[in-house]
Amino acid sequence: MTAVLPPCTAPNGAGSPARGRPPLYTPEQKRRRDESRWTLVQGVLAPIQFVVFLGSLALVLRYLATGEGLEWASASVVLKTLVLYLIMITGCIWEKAVFGVYLFAPAFYWEDVFSMLVLALHTAYLAAALNDLLAPTELMGLALAAYAAYVVNAGQFLWKLRAARLQAQSEAAAVLGGAA
Repeated sequence: MTAVLPPCTAPNGAGSPARGRPPLYTPEQKRRRDESRWTLVQGVLAPIQFVVFLGSLALVLRYLATGEGLEWASASVVLKTLVLYLIMITGCIWEKAVFGVYLFAPAFYWEDVFSMLVLALHTAYLAAALNDLLAPTELMGLALAAYAAYVVNAGQFLWKLRAARLQAQSEAAAVLGGAA
């Protein structure tokens, strides 16, 4: 059975009928996005998660470089994972409020797919740490793999944020052009 995948939208030409890409948000979805308190929650949690990531990354790299601070590095990865779970849960609620589905809305399909990998890697870290399945250095290597996936996923969402801004600019220009 062949899966039919939704189109991948990109900032260059997002919302531009001339380029054949659908807009990131329909007018109704944009209204729901702008009215949803979950939009603000995501806007607050994303930079918090990034700061936690940077701090944890520094602690993990310090441990790998010096062999010191394993407890702090481990605790920081657990904290990063908990913040990730929080942003994922609230992100699902946001997606439901805006698009009517908890995950895999066409506009964010690939971001959600990659988010599953990010979650799997962070969860694998927790499982390995709680069950002593890996040596400390291997555990920190798994944390770095999870963090690399997180950086890619964060980049995907920043790309979509840019697409939304370009769509808004295009719509504003169309309104101003129509008024002239």
